[in-house]
Amino acid sequence: MTNSKKMSFKIAIASGKGGTGKTTVSVNLSNLLNRNRYNTLLADCDVEEPNSALFFSEKQEMEPKECFQKIPEIDSEKCTFCGKCAEYCEFNAISIIKNLKYQKVHSDLCHSCGACSVVCKHGAIKEIDHPIGSIQHYRIKDDLNVVEGRLKIGSAMQTMLINQVKEFIDNKAEILVFDAPPGTSCPMVETVADADFVVLVTEPTPFGLYDLKLAVDVVKQLGVPFGVFVNKAGLGTDKMYEYLKAEEIMLLGEVPFDRNYASKYAEGKLLDTKESSMDSYYEYLVDEIKRRLN
Repeated sequence: MTNSKKMSFKIAIASGKGGTGKTTVSVNLSNLLNRNRYNTLLADCDVEEPNSALFFSEKQEMEPKECFQKIPEIDSEKCTFCGKCAEYCEFNAISIIKNLKYQKVHSDLCHSCGACSVVCKHGAIKEIDHPIGSIQHYRIKDDLNVVEGRLKIGSAMQTMLINQVKEFIDNKAEILVFDAPPGTSCPMVETVADADFVVLVTEPTPFGLYDLKLAVDVVKQLGVPFGVFVNKAGLGTDKMYEYLKAEEIMLLGEVPFDRNYASKYAEGKLLDTKESSMDSYYEYLVDEIKRRLN
């Protein structure tokens, strides 16, 4: 991928809960945008269980990029065990027992803020690289790429890895599509915070509506423009649509529940371009996005 001087249009696909079809929308939307002659990159930011690349059978796997965080390393020879570093650590990642001359850095709690190295006046702390995961890049075709963040097992640094994924792909395509983690916690916020537009994928069920309201509150607080795309339409009730109308939230489209469509997802397949009946629902979503590109 060669860096582009022009700014990318960033679309985040998010949901208040898992299982709504967020990844299905992400991969099919990215594929359709590429068919519409847009240079597109899909970034799977669900770093704990990335699976977007599974939907592209023909792909070229590029060299992975290892990702690290900076954590402190304490030199026991220089350390006076004064405890200042532990006192200033907001995340309780450092333990100091002066009488025993004991010190320990808990890497799983460290957030790499650097406060400990600043407060230490004895030069006993230096920062070292600690692995948190990797970034895998796949070239699907000339103008379509998929990038996945893969969190190291046991690491709690989802947000940090997502940030590094975003730095890795910055301005490397005309359209960047972010497949966000489900829910409304910090990893989701990190993914959608600087998006130009957010597509909230939901389902017309009581659980879908409840979690959609949480996601709507988040994107409103972030001040990011958004709309709602309803998956599995026809399965639930009309309360979802009543809510969207009452809150004047844009309905970007909907996809009806279809067994063939669901089976394709289960098999890790994209929509067949010949199946215009299902493809048309995504064409409507693409048209809505095109309006925001101009």
